[in-house]
Amino acid sequence: MATSTATPARRAARTAKGERTREAILGHALALATRIGVEGVTIGRLAEDLKMSKSGLFAHFRSKEALQIEMLRLAGARMVETVVKPALATPRGEPRLRALFEHWLAWEQSPSLPGGCPFMAASFELDDRPGPVRDFVVQNLRDWIDTLAGAARIAVQEGHFRADLDCDQFAQDCQGIGLGFVHASRLMRDPQARVRAQRAFDALLLSARSATAPAAAARGRRR
Repeated sequence: MATSTATPARRAARTAKGERTREAILGHALALATRIGVEGVTIGRLAEDLKMSKSGLFAHFRSKEALQIEMLRLAGARMVETVVKPALATPRGEPRLRALFEHWLAWEQSPSLPGGCPFMAASFELDDRPGPVRDFVVQNLRDWIDTLAGAARIAVQEGHFRADLDCDQFAQDCQGIGLGFVHASRLMRDPQARVRAQRAFDALLLSARSATAPAAAARGRRR
């Protein structure tokens, strides 16, 4: 009886250890990708960085492509936890849109992402490289834009935004501000990048508001 119960316990311990190892590998890969690009993250490079064997890493991911997708999947999960979930805890409508934007700015500048938002970086790197990794990045960016558009539709329902607002265009404009922020802060090293991005977002909100927006938004913040 002791043997039969110990064997599953040992298997569970090995599984848990394997998952921790896998998560540590992916975390390192993600930080690396923000510095050198998605394509620079290879099993060989990780083996060298982590002092692991290539065969050991291959057992976890089977291919460079699978490694890159799992790394980006981790990035997506972290973005949901860091950006989307905290915003969902704020009042519906304009306050939630503000939270989404502000949490995204903080995510883009997070110390855990030395090169910024991995999806923004990958969108430049992979825009003309067809394949599953690019497809994964595209789907995540579409999901993010859909999240913004959905939040804008709720703002219309709440009376914060005007009824005729094109919410899909609003979301695209938000994304454009984000791209401009990445360009200004990371490439141009503009010390005013965040201030300018916030001003652009405030102007976008102003153009979207309904005539009764100030009172409606105030009610939303008090919820």
